[in-house]
Amino acid sequence: MTASSWITMWAGLVPPVASVLDVAAGKGRHTHFFAGRGHRVTAIDRDVSALTAAHTVEVIAADLEDGSPWPLAGRTFGTVVVTNYLHRPLFPHLFAALQPSGVLLYETFMEGNERFGKPSRPEFLLKDGELLELVRGRFSVIANEARLISEPRIAMVQRIAARSN
Repeated sequence: MTASSWITMWAGLVPPVASVLDVAAGKGRHTHFFAGRGHRVTAIDRDVSALTAAHTVEVIAADLEDGSPWPLAGRTFGTVVVTNYLHRPLFPHLFAALQPSGVLLYETFMEGNERFGKPSRPEFLLKDGELLELVRGRFSVIANEARLISEPRIAMVQRIAARSN
C-alpha cells in the first residue's frame, strides 16, 4: 500500500498545517501517507471498510457518482489528492474545495490505457491534455505529465501538481 510516486514527489508543496482531502481514498494509501506527515486528512470513498478513522483522519462514506449532493459542501482544504479515479462532474466541487493557494495533486488514467487493461472505457480515461485544460486560468501549474508508466504496472497516465490562484 505504497503512496504514488507522483504524490510523494510533490507532497513537499503541501504546507505542514494544511488539511488534506483524499478523494476516492480506496484502501487509504494517501490518507495514511499524509496523516503520517502530520496532516489532518479527510478520506472519502464509497466503500470505507479499509479506512480507519483516527485522531487526524476523518472518514466519510459517500457515493460520489450517484447524483447525491456533494457531501463536503462549504468545506475547504489545503490540498486535494485524487489518484486512479475520474468522475468529470466532480471537478467543480474539487476546485471549490481548495483553499486559496491550495494544492491539487491529481493522477489518473488517460486515453491509450485501453491497450494495457482497465480502465478502458472512455468515461474513465482523460483525453489528451484534459487535466491541463481543466486547470487553465484557475491554477498555477507546477508540474504536468502525460506518459506511459511501468510502475506499479504499465499504464497511460496524466498527472498534475498545481496551486490554486
